[in-house]
Amino acid sequence: MTQRISVVENILNANDRLAQENFERIQAAGVFSINIIASPGAGKTSLIERTLPLLKGRLRVATVDGDIATSLDSDRAAAAGASASVQINTGGDCHLDAVMLRGALDQLDLTQYDLLIVENVGNLVCPANFKLGTHKTVLVASVPEGDDKPYKYPGSYRGVDALIVNKIDLLPYVDFRMDYFLQGARVLNPSAAVFPLSCRSGEGLEAWIKWLVQNAA
Repeated sequence: MTQRISVVENILNANDRLAQENFERIQAAGVFSINIIASPGAGKTSLIERTLPLLKGRLRVATVDGDIATSLDSDRAAAAGASASVQINTGGDCHLDAVMLRGALDQLDLTQYDLLIVENVGNLVCPANFKLGTHKTVLVASVPEGDDKPYKYPGSYRGVDALIVNKIDLLPYVDFRMDYFLQGARVLNPSAAVFPLSCRSGEGLEAWIKWLVQNAA
Protein backbone atom coordinates (compact mmCIF):
# COMPACT_ATOMS: atom_id res chain seq x y z
CA MET A 1 0.00 0.00 0.00
CA THR A 2 1.39 3.40 -1.04
CA GLN A 3 0.90 6.33 1.28
CA ARG A 4 1.22 9.89 0.04
CA ILE A 5 2.69 12.52 2.36
CA SER A 6 2.09 16.14 1.39
CA VAL A 7 5.41 17.58 2.52
CA VAL A 8 4.99 20.98 0.87
CA GLU A 9 1.54 21.45 2.38
CA ASN A 10 2.84 20.55 5.85
CA ILE A 11 5.74 22.96 5.53
CA LEU A 12 3.47 25.81 4.47
CA ASN A 13 0.99 25.09 7.26
CA ALA A 14 3.76 25.17 9.85
CA ASN A 15 5.08 28.41 8.37
CA ASP A 16 1.61 29.97 8.47
CA ARG A 17 1.29 29.18 12.18
CA LEU A 18 4.63 30.83 12.91
CA ALA A 19 3.67 33.79 10.72
CA GLN A 20 0.56 34.30 12.82
CA GLU A 21 2.72 34.34 15.94
CA ASN A 22 4.98 36.93 14.33
CA PHE A 23 1.98 39.03 13.41
CA GLU A 24 0.61 38.96 16.93
CA ARG A 25 4.00 39.93 18.31
CA ILE A 26 4.36 42.86 15.91
CA GLN A 27 0.78 43.94 16.47
CA ALA A 28 1.16 43.87 20.25
CA ALA A 29 4.13 46.22 19.97
CA GLY A 30 2.06 48.73 18.02
CA VAL A 31 4.22 48.52 14.90
CA PHE A 32 3.05 48.67 11.30
CA SER A 33 4.96 46.20 9.13
CA ILE A 34 5.45 45.59 5.42
CA ASN A 35 7.09 42.81 3.42
CA ILE A 36 8.68 44.08 0.18
CA ILE A 37 9.07 41.55 -2.63
CA ALA A 38 10.51 42.01 -6.11
CA SER A 39 12.75 40.45 -8.69
CA PRO A 40 16.49 41.26 -8.44
CA GLY A 41 17.27 44.79 -9.58
CA ALA A 42 13.72 46.13 -9.42
CA GLY A 43 14.73 48.60 -6.74
CA LYS A 44 13.75 47.28 -3.30
CA THR A 45 16.83 48.63 -1.56
CA SER A 46 16.76 51.87 -3.52
CA LEU A 47 13.15 52.37 -2.45
CA ILE A 48 14.13 51.88 1.19
CA GLU A 49 17.02 54.32 0.79
CA ARG A 50 14.70 56.99 -0.59
CA THR A 51 11.91 56.25 1.88
CA LEU A 52 13.86 56.45 5.13
CA PRO A 53 14.98 60.10 4.88
CA LEU A 54 11.44 61.17 3.98
CA LEU A 55 10.11 59.49 7.13
CA LYS A 56 12.68 61.09 9.43
CA GLY A 57 10.94 62.85 12.30
CA ARG A 58 7.62 61.16 11.50
CA LEU A 59 8.21 57.43 11.98
CA ARG A 60 10.86 55.41 13.76
CA VAL A 61 11.83 52.69 11.30
CA ALA A 62 13.55 49.32 11.70
CA THR A 63 14.51 47.22 8.70
CA VAL A 64 15.10 43.52 8.17
CA ASP A 65 16.98 42.73 4.97
CA GLY A 66 16.99 39.25 3.46
CA ASP A 67 19.64 38.14 1.02
CA ILE A 68 21.48 34.97 0.09
CA ALA A 69 24.80 36.48 1.19
CA THR A 70 26.50 39.74 2.33
CA SER A 71 25.18 42.58 4.49
CA LEU A 72 25.17 45.13 1.65
CA ASP A 73 21.44 45.87 1.81
CA SER A 74 21.38 46.15 5.58
CA ASP A 75 24.38 48.49 5.49
CA ARG A 76 22.62 50.69 2.93
CA ALA A 77 19.47 50.85 5.05
CA ALA A 78 21.47 51.82 8.13
CA ALA A 79 23.30 54.52 6.19
CA ALA A 80 19.97 55.88 4.92
CA GLY A 81 18.68 56.39 8.45
CA ALA A 82 17.11 53.18 9.74
CA SER A 83 16.94 53.26 13.53
CA ALA A 84 17.93 49.59 13.48
CA SER A 85 18.80 47.21 10.68
CA VAL A 86 19.03 43.41 10.84
CA GLN A 87 20.50 41.32 8.04
CA ILE A 88 19.28 37.78 7.34
CA ASN A 89 21.52 35.65 5.14
CA THR A 90 19.53 32.69 3.85
CA GLY A 91 22.56 30.71 2.69
CA GLY A 92 20.94 29.85 -0.62
CA ASP A 93 17.20 29.93 0.09
CA CYS A 94 15.32 32.07 -2.42
CA HIS A 95 12.94 33.58 0.14
CA LEU A 96 12.46 34.58 3.75
CA ASP A 97 10.12 32.54 5.90
CA ALA A 98 8.42 33.04 9.24
CA VAL A 99 11.19 31.27 11.17
CA MET A 100 13.82 33.61 9.74
CA LEU A 101 11.76 36.68 10.56
CA ARG A 102 11.19 35.43 14.10
CA GLY A 103 14.94 35.26 14.55
CA ALA A 104 15.28 38.84 13.35
CA LEU A 105 12.49 40.03 15.65
CA ASP A 106 14.42 38.56 18.58
CA GLN A 107 17.13 41.13 17.85
CA LEU A 108 14.77 44.11 17.92
CA ASP A 109 12.92 45.91 20.70
CA LEU A 110 9.79 46.43 18.65
CA THR A 111 8.33 48.90 21.13
CA GLN A 112 10.97 51.40 19.98
CA TYR A 113 9.68 51.57 16.40
CA ASP A 114 6.60 52.63 14.45
CA LEU A 115 7.37 50.89 11.16
CA LEU A 116 9.10 47.62 10.31
CA ILE A 117 10.26 47.21 6.72
CA VAL A 118 11.18 43.67 5.67
CA GLU A 119 13.09 43.41 2.40
CA ASN A 120 12.64 39.90 1.04
CA VAL A 121 15.11 38.04 -1.16
CA GLY A 122 15.03 39.12 -4.80
CA ASN A 123 12.63 36.62 -6.39
CA LEU A 124 9.12 36.76 -7.83
CA VAL A 125 8.17 33.13 -7.17
CA CYS A 126 9.11 31.71 -3.78
CA PRO A 127 8.42 34.73 -1.51
CA ALA A 128 4.77 34.71 -2.53
CA ASN A 129 4.31 31.27 -0.95
CA PHE A 130 5.74 31.99 2.49
CA LYS A 131 3.86 34.29 4.83
CA LEU A 132 6.01 36.23 7.27
CA GLY A 133 3.46 37.82 9.57
CA THR A 134 3.62 41.40 8.34
CA HIS A 135 0.55 43.61 7.97
CA LYS A 136 1.01 44.31 4.27
CA THR A 137 2.93 42.95 1.28
CA VAL A 138 4.35 45.38 -1.26
CA LEU A 139 5.56 44.33 -4.71
CA VAL A 140 8.12 46.46 -6.52
CA ALA A 141 8.07 46.14 -10.31
CA SER A 142 10.25 48.19 -12.61
CA VAL A 143 9.93 49.51 -16.12
CA PRO A 144 13.03 47.73 -17.54
CA GLU A 145 11.61 44.34 -16.48
CA GLY A 146 8.85 44.64 -19.06
CA ASP A 147 5.09 45.11 -18.95
CA ASP A 148 4.25 41.39 -19.01
CA LYS A 149 5.20 40.52 -15.44
CA PRO A 150 1.65 40.42 -13.99
CA TYR A 151 0.76 37.91 -16.68
CA LYS A 152 3.84 35.75 -16.06
CA TYR A 153 3.78 35.85 -12.24
CA PRO A 154 0.09 35.99 -11.29
CA GLY A 155 0.65 34.41 -7.87
CA SER A 156 2.92 37.22 -6.74
CA TYR A 157 0.69 40.02 -8.03
CA ARG A 158 -2.52 38.48 -6.73
CA GLY A 159 -1.50 38.49 -3.09
CA VAL A 160 -0.07 41.99 -2.56
CA ASP A 161 -1.57 45.05 -0.90
CA ALA A 162 0.43 47.66 -2.79
CA LEU A 163 2.20 47.72 -6.14
CA ILE A 164 5.08 50.06 -6.91
CA VAL A 165 6.07 50.64 -10.52
CA ASN A 166 9.64 51.88 -10.19
CA LYS A 167 11.97 53.59 -12.70
CA ILE A 168 9.25 55.52 -14.51
CA ASP A 169 12.00 57.99 -15.50
CA LEU A 170 12.96 55.34 -18.08
CA LEU A 171 9.54 55.25 -19.78
CA PRO A 172 10.69 57.41 -22.73
CA TYR A 173 13.50 54.96 -23.44
CA VAL A 174 11.92 51.54 -22.79
CA ASP A 175 9.11 49.75 -24.60
CA PHE A 176 6.80 49.55 -21.58
CA ARG A 177 3.02 49.89 -21.93
CA MET A 178 1.79 51.17 -18.59
CA ASP A 179 -1.88 50.59 -19.49
CA TYR A 180 -1.17 46.96 -20.45
CA PHE A 181 0.82 46.38 -17.28
CA LEU A 182 -1.85 47.90 -15.02
CA GLN A 183 -4.62 46.00 -16.81
CA GLY A 184 -2.93 42.72 -15.95
CA ALA A 185 -2.30 43.80 -12.38
CA ARG A 186 -5.87 45.06 -11.88
CA VAL A 187 -7.45 41.85 -13.16
CA LEU A 188 -5.48 39.90 -10.58
CA ASN A 189 -5.73 42.40 -7.76
CA PRO A 190 -8.24 45.24 -8.22
CA SER A 191 -7.87 46.55 -4.65
CA ALA A 192 -4.09 46.98 -4.52
CA ALA A 193 -2.78 50.52 -4.14
CA VAL A 194 -0.58 51.48 -7.11
CA PHE A 195 2.35 53.89 -6.95
CA PRO A 196 4.21 54.74 -10.17
CA LEU A 197 7.46 56.38 -9.06
CA SER A 198 11.14 56.87 -9.66
CA CYS A 199 13.67 56.29 -6.90
CA ARG A 200 16.22 58.13 -9.04
CA SER A 201 14.27 61.35 -9.65
CA GLY A 202 11.95 61.21 -6.66
CA GLU A 203 8.83 61.54 -8.80
CA GLY A 204 5.81 59.88 -7.19
CA LEU A 205 7.43 59.22 -3.81
CA GLU A 206 5.05 61.59 -1.98
CA ALA A 207 2.03 59.33 -2.52
CA TRP A 208 3.99 56.28 -1.33
CA ILE A 209 5.14 58.07 1.83
CA LYS A 210 1.59 59.23 2.53
CA TRP A 211 0.35 55.63 2.27
CA LEU A 212 2.97 54.45 4.75
CA VAL A 213 2.27 57.21 7.26
CA GLN A 214 -1.49 56.70 7.08
CA ASN A 215 -1.19 52.95 7.62
CA ALA A 216 1.30 53.36 10.44
CA ALA A 217 -1.14 55.71 12.16
